[in-house]
Amino acid sequence: MTVKIAIELDDSHREFAEKMVKDGVYPSISSVVQAGIEQMMLNDEVPADALAGMADEIHRRMELPKDQWIPLEGDTMFEEVRALIRQKKAEKQNGV
Repeated sequence: MTVKIAIELDDSHREFAEKMVKDGVYPSISSVVQAGIEQMMLNDEVPADALAGMADEIHRRMELPKDQWIPLEGDTMFEEVRALIRQKKAEKQNGV
């Protein structure tokens, strides 16, 4: 079902929408607005999936035995992580 509504656009948004119609990208300003809303709906779904995946990975890693955890001290944590990254890159380059 399609419902007719009135919206207000500032000049830059109106000009952009009109250009999209003029260039033939969309058949009407309504289509431009609908496409924008569709994109926001799609974007709204992605973060939930990404966060769920990150949460699953965090839980999986937390279930590892403590001897497999990487000990990091607060004051030196970032340098230790950088060193681990450098080590992994070197191993990858050397085919290890």
